[in-house]
Amino acid sequence: MELDLFAVVDVGKTNAKLVIADARDGRVLWSAEHRNRIVPGPPFTQLDVAAIEAWLVEAMARAPEKSRIGAIVPVGHGCGIVPLDGAGKTLPACDYEEPAVESIKADYDREQDPFSATLTPDLPLALNAGRQIYYIEAKHPELFRRFAALLTYPQYWAWMLSGTMATEVTSLGAHSGLWWPREGKFSALAERHKWPRLFPPLRKAGDVLGRLRPELAARTGFPAECKILCGIHDSNCSYLNHMLARPPGSGFAVVSTGTWVIVLASGVDPIRLDPIHDMLGNVDAFGKPVATARFMGGREYAILAGENAPNPTEAALAAVIAKGAMALPHFTPGGGPFMGRAGTLIGADALNAVENAALASVYLALVADVMLELLGTKGEIIVEGSFLANPLFAPILAALRRGQHVSESDDRAGTVGGARLLALGAKRSEARTTPIGPLEGIDLAGYRAKWRAAVA
Repeated sequence: MELDLFAVVDVGKTNAKLVIADARDGRVLWSAEHRNRIVPGPPFTQLDVAAIEAWLVEAMARAPEKSRIGAIVPVGHGCGIVPLDGAGKTLPACDYEEPAVESIKADYDREQDPFSATLTPDLPLALNAGRQIYYIEAKHPELFRRFAALLTYPQYWAWMLSGTMATEVTSLGAHSGLWWPREGKFSALAERHKWPRLFPPLRKAGDVLGRLRPELAARTGFPAECKILCGIHDSNCSYLNHMLARPPGSGFAVVSTGTWVIVLASGVDPIRLDPIHDMLGNVDAFGKPVATARFMGGREYAILAGENAPNPTEAALAAVIAKGAMALPHFTPGGGPFMGRAGTLIGADALNAVENAALASVYLALVADVMLELLGTKGEIIVEGSFLANPLFAPILAALRRGQHVSESDDRAGTVGGARLLALGAKRSEARTTPIGPLEGIDLAGYRAKWRAAVA
């Protein structure tokens, strides 16, 4: 039967979304959103999977056109690992910002594999999934002994919907320290601790794991024959959409924006990767390493601009530059090209709300510019995700990267296009982009020179 509509269950760190889209063209017909929270514990801060599940079932029940939905594609953020016990009960899933994980840092650092093998930098808190498991095994052994299965985050939602367990390589290879991307196998650290036995069999992102659980079909009104796909890491979902639209080996970069700004660059040799700058090798849907750099841009924007900040304007940006105001990285402990450096503000005391938003916008673009330069990206730069709602970010980035063509993805949600390809089993993508003109009339080159000198 030809696929009519499909659904995307997209669980990020900040928000979870349910999207209904047309399989013919990827057009979004309906969406619902949930603000995620972190459970404080004990025994440690946790992903609130129970609340997300309750919201998801409720959202599915009120979704329109349910009888036409033939497939559900789970998508999730990296570094989420959900344990299950022998009865299939969900056990506490460690939040990747849990500070207590730092208590095992010295021991973990002695045991972890070299960067050359895992392409995973040494990240703070619990941003390496291997650290989460190591911490629980060392500090909460009674809980660890209850682990019967470990599910990577998108595959947890696939299991919740279908009842079938799987592991998938884009999530397993997302700065986890558990995987050797070049060899396509578990890391030596994971093997020594016998963790691979806890991970279900590897499946491809587009594999159909099964049909919707009968009880969920009854509760939500979704068709009982609705297919549940294995699912994929969120940034890799965006990358897949553009990778399959180009000849193999083409140079391009996707700037995926949300809680994190993640640059995935095609045509870049992983030998360029420098873990000191939070550069890493992600793994694409076909199991191949992808040169990547990242920082916690969405979180930093909220810190600098404030919650519910007004949209920045060009006039406000001009005022920020005239006043010599600067934000120097970083304002979160989550890594980035200046990892380990504490953020500072210069000349920002008298800025108004719109100017604060402009300062935050130019700061994000300057850090993204550094990441693109460090990676040595080639070809088109495609911006997707939540930062497209910011009127300054992409035009500033285009002005800073005048030697490259900067564009906007036609998939503003970022994950719908890639999810559609998986649902259809497509080998080629029709992903389109729209050119973004550089911001003119403001001396961004001079400001960048001063900003970089201040950072240095």
